Amino acid sequence: MDRTAQLIARPPGSAVAYDRPPRAGALHDRAARVLEENWTGTSTVPSRGLYPHQWSWDSAFIAVGLRHLSPLRAQSELETLLAAQWADGRIPHIVFNPAVPLDAYFPSPDFWRSSTAGHAAGAPSAVETSGIVQPPVHALAAWLVHCADPELSRGRGFLARVYPRLAAWHRYLLHHRDLGGGGLAAVLHPWEQGMDNAPSWDAPLARVAPAPSRSFRRADLDHGAAEDRPTDLDYRRYVRLAADYRDRAYGDRPGSLTRGGGVPDFAVEDPSFNALLIASEHALARIAHELGATGTARHARAERLTVALIDRLWDPAAGMFLCRDLRGGGLVPERGVSGLIPLLLPTLPRDTAATLVRTLTGPHFGLGTTTRLAPSYDLLGEAFDPHRYWRGPAWFNTNWLLERGLRVHGERARADALRQALLDTAGASDFAEYVDPYTGEACGTTGFGWTAALTLDLLHTPTFDIRTKDTRDKGGDRG
Repeated sequence: MDRTAQLIARPPGSAVAYDRPPRAGALHDRAARVLEENWTGTSTVPSRGLYPHQWSWDSAFIAVGLRHLSPLRAQSELETLLAAQWADGRIPHIVFNPAVPLDAYFPSPDFWRSSTAGHAAGAPSAVETSGIVQPPVHALAAWLVHCADPELSRGRGFLARVYPRLAAWHRYLLHHRDLGGGGLAAVLHPWEQGMDNAPSWDAPLARVAPAPSRSFRRADLDHGAAEDRPTDLDYRRYVRLAADYRDRAYGDRPGSLTRGGGVPDFAVEDPSFNALLIASEHALARIAHELGATGTARHARAERLTVALIDRLWDPAAGMFLCRDLRGGGLVPERGVSGLIPLLLPTLPRDTAATLVRTLTGPHFGLGTTTRLAPSYDLLGEAFDPHRYWRGPAWFNTNWLLERGLRVHGERARADALRQALLDTAGASDFAEYVDPYTGEACGTTGFGWTAALTLDLLHTPTFDIRTKDTRDKGGDRG
């Protein structure tokens, strides 16, 4: 058995020595150790205590970092997730580990009942999952993983096997979730967008009748302070939304989303969710080209989605993208970091990109002036809280995306500064789940999977302007 195969076969927690980039030092070793400790044998948990299962967009970000340690293990991370895909194309936001006790996390498998309630939508019978989704960053991750070791990827047929699943995933979002009729995908639950407790959801959530307070027990409060987590009222609304969707057999077609048909109480077009879909469409085009097909149609689709994103979610007065509440009928006037993530898109109009940079570095987000990392919510907003989940703290995955976006649009000095701030904060916070944007103080759990993985990616990826034609990172991926 060769060395990379041993990374898949060895038991969780067994030590492996990894090659590290020059000058990476102890930070590389510490980040690699976090991913070792969170590895289950086939996938990586976000954290052993708070999040003991496999999460969808976490695994995509983790694979981006794992590619620098073991491209084979990074491929396995994505393959394990895709093996739980539903027949309708959706990739569930959680794949449950049957060895974990039911009371270790809520909502647990017995709440979602995917194999029975999701039968009509094609939920797998061999594994229990949730019934909702998370942001579609998977194709982008798959392309980057391939680029880390193209020879290994081609030898294993990695892209040939994951491409049909990723294409089905995108079809699901574009066909089942275009609830607003404008071409963009809508989310049906705050957990689907990933920024669970963002103030952008407050108005749409206010329409949702909360679940009874004694109908469930929150497991998250066993691992974090109540003042840093979503309120009980918000959590009861999350549970009600998920339960209603389950009781409608996870149907997405018109007429199945509400008892009377039409748009459900919570249906939101979100800028970062759709920006990641666009970026992954471009990645799917590259994958198709690698497999000998043409990617022209996918690039064209990505361009159409970019136009729709600007048309439906851009707000010149706010200087950024905003969420659109499909039931409420307008843009949600809350500035969240989600509205800055489209900076990642290379074909964004120059004036739009420049405005996003001004907003990112201006008084609402303060990057490079008052904050170390971009906060998750408007510093001047009434709901801002530097420690409460997604209502102000800075997260490593969103800042990694912004660092990439700054480079895409030629903001090299700002990208370099953000990269260094990310590395410094990751090490000082012991790879925290999220941090106070002003001080870098650790919040949530430590030893967090994507924080460690994206630290590795920043350590391995030189600081270059990715618009320069001849530059490549160590793995060979352009742009």
